[in-house]
Amino acid sequence: MARPRKLAIPAEPAVVEDAQIIEAVVEEVSAVEAEPVREDLIRRDLRPEVREEDPRTRAARRAAEIRNHINVDDDGVDEFFINPDVIPPGWSYEWKRRTVMNEENAAYQVQLQLKGWEPVPSSRHPEYMPDNGRFATIERKGMVLMERPLEITEAARQSEIRKARIQVRSKEEQLNAAPGGTFERSNKDAGMAKVNKSYEPIPIPQD
Repeated sequence: MARPRKLAIPAEPAVVEDAQIIEAVVEEVSAVEAEPVREDLIRRDLRPEVREEDPRTRAARRAAEIRNHINVDDDGVDEFFINPDVIPPGWSYEWKRRTVMNEENAAYQVQLQLKGWEPVPSSRHPEYMPDNGRFATIERKGMVLMERPLEITEAARQSEIRKARIQVRSKEEQLNAAPGGTFERSNKDAGMAKVNKSYEPIPIPQD
């Protein structure tokens, strides 16, 4: 007995067309995923558009910043004045020489460091060096603002006072000493030379 033959049913044209479309879409998606992503284009799209500031607005803003830092009529203003209230507790500020005729003395700078002096950062007091962080230190006419612990500064001042008194006492002894072969310069065991010490204000030139 003969076996029944299978009948080949042709696919409908619409089904074949849909399969071809799906296959084309899959190939296109795979090609897009394989293509490298350009990050520069992404950043360029996300970057906001920068518009130039109006010149008059920028001038007004800059003028306000300048007025906060300086006095237009600055005749007679001490540009080396530092408000004591801004000095951190336990520290002392002093102006030290940085340059002479635009030349820096490296040996002197080393000496300052050995004595404990360090430059005050301008970031701590931007009102004294208003240049948008361009300079790291506070400077005026070849001088730089420095700091060190107040305890060390007071000890150094006491040492200078002792040295000054020793020098005065030495000069007094020289004035009272008599050259060899002469009478002593004394009046009832009191020195004939007398050094007067006084403190007077120093006149300030007007010109």
